[in-house]
Amino acid sequence: MSTPVAEIIAVGSELLTPTRVDTNSLWLTEQLNAYGIEVVAKAIIGDDRALLAESVRVASARSSFVFLTGGLGPTEDDVTRDAVALALARPQSFREELLEQIAARFRRINRPMAENNRRQAMLIEGAEPLTNERGTAPGQWIPGPACHIALLPGPPHELKAMFELQILPRLLPLLPPLVLQTRFYLVAGIGESDLDSRIAPIYTRYENPATTILASPGDVQIHLRARCATTGEAECLLAAVGTQIENELGCSIYSDDGACLEEVIGRLLLSRHESVCVAESMTGGLVAERLTSVAGSSGWFRGGFLAYTDHVKTALLGICPSLLEEHSAVSEPVALAMASGARQRLSTDWAISVTGYAGPDADPVRGIAAGTVFVGIVGPEGITGPENLARVYRFSFGGERARIRSFAATYALDSLRKLLL
Repeated sequence: MSTPVAEIIAVGSELLTPTRVDTNSLWLTEQLNAYGIEVVAKAIIGDDRALLAESVRVASARSSFVFLTGGLGPTEDDVTRDAVALALARPQSFREELLEQIAARFRRINRPMAENNRRQAMLIEGAEPLTNERGTAPGQWIPGPACHIALLPGPPHELKAMFELQILPRLLPLLPPLVLQTRFYLVAGIGESDLDSRIAPIYTRYENPATTILASPGDVQIHLRARCATTGEAECLLAAVGTQIENELGCSIYSDDGACLEEVIGRLLLSRHESVCVAESMTGGLVAERLTSVAGSSGWFRGGFLAYTDHVKTALLGICPSLLEEHSAVSEPVALAMASGARQRLSTDWAISVTGYAGPDADPVRGIAAGTVFVGIVGPEGITGPENLARVYRFSFGGERARIRSFAATYALDSLRKLLL
């Protein structure tokens, strides 16, 4: 079954600056994917007629749909209409009815209309005007035998309304009967390359569903997308591939419903009627911040300690100075003592501690390099026997300071999750 493909061109020199982000393309991609259209390319083009016209020529020659966003305003640097007309070698004509729609919009908002707004009433030959319910710039829909082109406004609230009210009624009749079903897994504790080496022998055997792997610090997402004539067929394909991936990765998959790692931990603690606290050094509160970002976390998260210096570790967590002197703050015994001290002081079932070198500091005398992290976890009695459960995990992460801290927080949370399981 042939999948319709689309390209998105975001227009505007401001989108090429470090302070502006093209969010329209992300929203459009989500909408198009939901209707079985695959977005195969995106581009950001500045306010350059010739460059934009060339981009439109290339995109329209290879894709079923081209969506342009922005550049429909009244000023000279709004070049989308001119560029598309140039790319298609078509003239533009002034449309009095469009100007009246624009003028009516200004009257409704009680503002005078400038003369240059007349430029927005120019329509490319063969185009259908698209009413803008939330702004002054009309859009345009240009049907074609091989490619359909849509000109959409740049302000997101205008674009979204125009897509839903004007584009979808024109788009849906052009699409083959198709159902798009998705399944995705969230994985922690496995790097992207290691994960791919394990599951590539599974997903590469299938063109449908398509598999995408996305990585962020300490976390990997696996997206499966099946396109079929019926929902049942799509679900069968997803189950065939998904079950094999689940069997391969086991408990490294922490979510298949979109729940974040800290939310999964909260569910586990609630189901056990248990609580947790933290003692953080190098992560500076990142673990606590993630836990408290979950709505209702007050039902299972008690609080924590930001014990960044040795003095605070001693004063707040009761760590013996001789332990710090003998082993240093970045060590297995101190990680364990931090978790034990926090758990005792806050009377929780579980406690997590994090200590390490986020860089550039290190301790070559003890053989501890930058990026070394110790995670301590202390749990209740009865997990492994009559004594309290106590675990210390050592991890080594590479990269810059922020990346190491982010990895440390994720691996600390995932270590607790696995113990709770």
